[in-house]
Amino acid sequence: MPGTDAGHRDAAGVPVHRLTVLYDAGCPLCRHLRDWLARQRKLVPLDLVPADSDEARRRLPGLDHGRTLEEITVVGDGGQVYRGPAAWIVCLWALAGYRPTAHRLSTPAGAPLARAAVLAAAKYRQVARGPEWSGDRGGRAHGAHDGWSYDPATGWTFTGRAPGQAPSSSLPPACGGDCPAPD
Repeated sequence: MPGTDAGHRDAAGVPVHRLTVLYDAGCPLCRHLRDWLARQRKLVPLDLVPADSDEARRRLPGLDHGRTLEEITVVGDGGQVYRGPAAWIVCLWALAGYRPTAHRLSTPAGAPLARAAVLAAAKYRQVARGPEWSGDRGGRAHGAHDGWSYDPATGWTFTGRAPGQAPSSSLPPACGGDCPAPD
């Protein structure tokens, strides 16, 4: 599995023997995916732990647990932290029947599909949790730290920047941000 993307701890060269998957126990989709993961044959063991729980805080004291409710987070036993699409991909990579799929999704050609799955899941979570699910997330099911934000009134928007950063492009990244802009 390639190293994590920008903003995550570099996992290059660190073997992964076990993964902790933090899921939103209040989300029906997240619980369904937890159950699906539990039924799969694994090449790497998965510990499925509710995000922002006492168990999660005990296991991972240095992690920003509020952020784990904003986006899927997977933590490797070597300290690797995967978020968003990289977290989905590493979950698939751990499964016997899905490792080739994980490798395809980790390529520039597969990255848009992985990103779309994460964004669709975030939108579903927002709808499933309803308007009362806002907490400190400002009503968003997906954090804007990567340049994308979701507003229930207007849908998904790409600003090209994370909060506090200058815009990097006026276009959303079509292939993980590694593609040249169209002419």
